[in-house]
Amino acid sequence: MTQKRLFSILILALSLGSGFAQAQAPAAQNPDIKLLPPQTDGGRPLMQCLRERQSLREFSAEKLPPQTLSNLLWAACGINRPDSGKRTAPTARNWQNIDVYAAMADGLFLYNVQDHSLTRILAEDIRAATGTQPFVKDAPLNLVYVADLSKIPAGTVEDKRFNSAAHTGFISQNVYLYCASEKLATVVRGLVDREALAKTMKLRPDQHIILAQTVGFPKK
Repeated sequence: MTQKRLFSILILALSLGSGFAQAQAPAAQNPDIKLLPPQTDGGRPLMQCLRERQSLREFSAEKLPPQTLSNLLWAACGINRPDSGKRTAPTARNWQNIDVYAAMADGLFLYNVQDHSLTRILAEDIRAATGTQPFVKDAPLNLVYVADLSKIPAGTVEDKRFNSAAHTGFISQNVYLYCASEKLATVVRGLVDREALAKTMKLRPDQHIILAQTVGFPKK
């Protein structure tokens, strides 16, 4: 084989390899996920959901269907009054300073309330880092509630943390009620290494992890 022929083959191989890498790039980057429109009708009666609301700590590893994930996040703190942009969960002075992160097998995502989508923050599976209990690493979804204190313009740091804890409570209860309606298992958790998880999530100093909440199908 001549040197010229060998050089041509090498150029072709490099070209094909580059094209393959470019074709694979979108899947590897896994861009933002536009969630399905939430289903806001149906479900079980509120009083029945309140009666059956409970914390469960045994989860199936089965992935949540896309529609269920969409409905769950909307129930947590989605916009229920489009004209005003107000949400399913109340906050003091409508500060809406709690960001909801979703840790799943395919990465860490931030829930964008305004357009009901998920932005991928990290590509790796960090579920095990979201809590100290053994079930968190295998459950399909761990929500992490992060208070952005920069969104609260007034009050002391203590006041901001107090309000953030209350705001998180409203959101987590919405998740509980949705799970009761759909017969999903969930538990809100305070056993979190907040400092280590904040570093993993690359949070700013004015972002503080309040609680985490695991969601999935009950273990059979």
